[in-house]
Amino acid sequence: MVNNNIIFRQMFDSESSTFTYILADPLSQEGVVIDPVLEKVERDLKIINELNIKLKYILETHVHADHITGAYELKQKTGAQIALGASAQVSCADINLLDGEELSFGAFKIKALFTPGHTEGCTTYIVNNMAFTGDTLLIRGNGRTDFQGGSAETLYKSITEKLFTLPDETLIYPAHNYVGLHQTSVGEEKAHNPRIGNGKSCSEFVDIMNNLKLAHPKKIAESLPANKNCGRISDK
Repeated sequence: MVNNNIIFRQMFDSESSTFTYILADPLSQEGVVIDPVLEKVERDLKIINELNIKLKYILETHVHADHITGAYELKQKTGAQIALGASAQVSCADINLLDGEELSFGAFKIKALFTPGHTEGCTTYIVNNMAFTGDTLLIRGNGRTDFQGGSAETLYKSITEKLFTLPDETLIYPAHNYVGLHQTSVGEEKAHNPRIGNGKSCSEFVDIMNNLKLAHPKKIAESLPANKNCGRISDK
């Protein structure tokens, strides 16, 4: 799959319903991976090697609570640098990205956009007409706001004042989907997102979020400590 001449792959982990993305410049072969899953590192490496991608950066949208990241393993096997938003306050990162900061891979630039609310450190990555939103904005939904420093009011501002100000045709690629959908767009979510679309007020959104009554992720006890260490779970 090619989007605006960029190499683009979307992979899925069925256990955690997580999307991992690989993007690369077809000329220089420099690339990035977004939100890798530990159990899927060999799958991702196979694609990276088959496409002759020189992995430059491993980007995390936030500190995940539902799976252990594959960032550390990928760094060990490729030499790529791990990058997170500086607000995530993860000391193991090679690069702590500031709001609006850009990284280059080949002829392409990927921009970090600070979009907190699901967690304090959520970052959206934008390249060309694509936005990789993590758990900030999902397809007809959004990330929960009841732990990891989450705030419904903050998330409302991140979505309405940052993501919804992007061009309507901007494609949204989230970190998760639970019903088999793969992408959406800013225009679609502004019109059809049942929680925050169609001009919903902040108070309406906060009321919805405060009444979700969601169970905590099954792997939160192991995932959070590991992901604060970039997925390194032993000294081996």
